[in-house]
Amino acid sequence: MLYRDFGKTNAKCSILGFGAMRLPVVNNDESQIDEEQAIRMIRYAIDHGVNYIDTAYPYHRGNSEKVVGKALKDGYREKVFLATKSPVWKVESCEDFDKFLDEQLEKLQTDHIDMYLMHALTKERWEKIKAFRFFEFSDRARMQGKIKFVGFSFHDKYHVFKEIVDGYSWDFCQIQLNYMDVNYQAGLRGLRYAASKGLAVVIMEPLKGGKLARLPKKVMSILEKENRERSNVEWAFKWLANFPEVSVILSGMSNFEQVEENVQIANLLTPNNLSEKELKLIEKVRQTLESFTVINCTECGYCMPCPNGVDIPANFRLYNEAIMFEDIQGGKGIYAWFKSQKIAAAFCTECGECLSKCPQKLEIPSLFKKIHSELE
Repeated sequence: MLYRDFGKTNAKCSILGFGAMRLPVVNNDESQIDEEQAIRMIRYAIDHGVNYIDTAYPYHRGNSEKVVGKALKDGYREKVFLATKSPVWKVESCEDFDKFLDEQLEKLQTDHIDMYLMHALTKERWEKIKAFRFFEFSDRARMQGKIKFVGFSFHDKYHVFKEIVDGYSWDFCQIQLNYMDVNYQAGLRGLRYAASKGLAVVIMEPLKGGKLARLPKKVMSILEKENRERSNVEWAFKWLANFPEVSVILSGMSNFEQVEENVQIANLLTPNNLSEKELKLIEKVRQTLESFTVINCTECGYCMPCPNGVDIPANFRLYNEAIMFEDIQGGKGIYAWFKSQKIAAAFCTECGECLSKCPQKLEIPSLFKKIHSELE
């Protein structure tokens, strides 16, 4: 296993991190983790050098932390850096930070968290945790030995990311990045900016929710011409590992075969491992996939906010990716979640307020009818 410096801390973490968000389940019930299999997978990864285990308060409807705690018994806790995340959306008072941390320590059966993150920060949540004096909680918890390193995971625009990085003495951050999302949210700019400030950078969604492991045949042929032996997963991981600024690549593994494959690939993930020719090849894959885009939304955000709460750019992005990756079924699943959050195209009332704001002159209400009809 290869290890990298964890930012300005003295820690050295495995390039591959085990993400406990997609553990195997029973009866297709996300809350019912197959504990025996999950523990076997986590311990196999640790036995083969993985020393970064990541979970969070809501994963598997609150049960991921419990299973991770069980997996780290019998001496395994001492072998890893344990990461989990504060459910900041549930915080309603300054005291709630301590309440949730103590609950998580109990579920994980440990006396400290090595890497503690504020979960899924956006501009709104950043303002919220500042108002509830997060900084005081963080400093106190560190002095008490309950947490070692403090970071945040992120889901918003780059300028918000930069503001958060500069707003506190963070040890690390966690961002979504893969060869398709180079300009999405924090993106490559965020990776480089955080690293320039001494922060370790943990990568989530390296396979874009599994999409980059299941490329359409017309795109797979591009990679196969160069190297038939290298899997789609290896290409995606090697692209990320090519950046020296990347500290850990998280993989949410769902079965034992994925653990075995990823551990094997991790031994190849050195910085600057790709040739100029290989980098151009991946860029060609990205451009080819993007050429399948059917709705020319640039995600500028001028159409927002929608008076009915619809996340207009998110619906267009979802539909484009469902077409791009030939994954309508997966798009339907995410669209169902959009509906549960009341941000789906289904809630468009055709008020027309967005039409005059769109620089691309998209017929948004009409496009929403198409999205709803195909993804409902």
